[in-house]
Amino acid sequence: MGEKKSYVKDYMTKDVISVSPDTSTEDVIELMRKSRHNSYPVVENDKLVGMVTAFDIVSKEWADTVRGLMSTHLVVANQELSINDASRVMFRRGISRMPVVNEEGHLVGIITNTDMVRSHIERSTPNKVEYFKKTLEQLYGIKTTLRHMRVETNKLRPTQDRVYADELEGRTYELKRGLAEPAIVVKTGDRWILVDGHHRAVASAQQGYETVDSYVIDLGQDIKLGMEKTADKAGIKTFNDIEIIDDDKHPLIALTESLQDQERKGDK
Repeated sequence: MGEKKSYVKDYMTKDVISVSPDTSTEDVIELMRKSRHNSYPVVENDKLVGMVTAFDIVSKEWADTVRGLMSTHLVVANQELSINDASRVMFRRGISRMPVVNEEGHLVGIITNTDMVRSHIERSTPNKVEYFKKTLEQLYGIKTTLRHMRVETNKLRPTQDRVYADELEGRTYELKRGLAEPAIVVKTGDRWILVDGHHRAVASAQQGYETVDSYVIDLGQDIKLGMEKTADKAGIKTFNDIEIIDDDKHPLIALTESLQDQERKGDK
């Protein structure tokens, strides 16, 4: 139920131009002049080992080859990472291009800020609230009503078992400045089921807000939703049952150093 989830593999550029650590700096400069890109992944022995950017070239002490200029402390993504998670990581870390690698550390693509904008535009149609409303009506054969209102925070029943610390920080920032989008809530019987906007709702609870701005889809009767049953089985009843995950612990995000460490351990 809800929108189709989008992944990095759906939007990344697969035909990626890369250089090697032994590529001359002069060649990289020429490559940058001819292309629209100001950064390139560095590959050695079929493995991603770094990234070289125009900023590296102008800000660091001159080196004849990429090896002396490239950055090796990279954030890389698995292609199964969701677009939402990828965009969050890139925004929080201030990067415009993120390499995508497979389980062996081979470069399989690049995801950029432009790709993120494209994915957002595509996912914004049809409107998420209307889409969800129609899905519920078709699924249960009912007619629902939609209201934009504030819902008491302590009445909301979460259906998600985890949120991410950095996105929680971002939603807190938005809430304090009145920029946060409304959550999506389903009213079924006397229950208020939170279906979208868990980071916003958790941030509201943490900040002591008594209500959460919400789009409320009222079923007009008591129907036990599938996501409510799943939350029951998982023991998720209040915001205290939601785990807050630090970004670096995300299973589909890694640092190049950790990939290289694993490889070195495997060689021993």
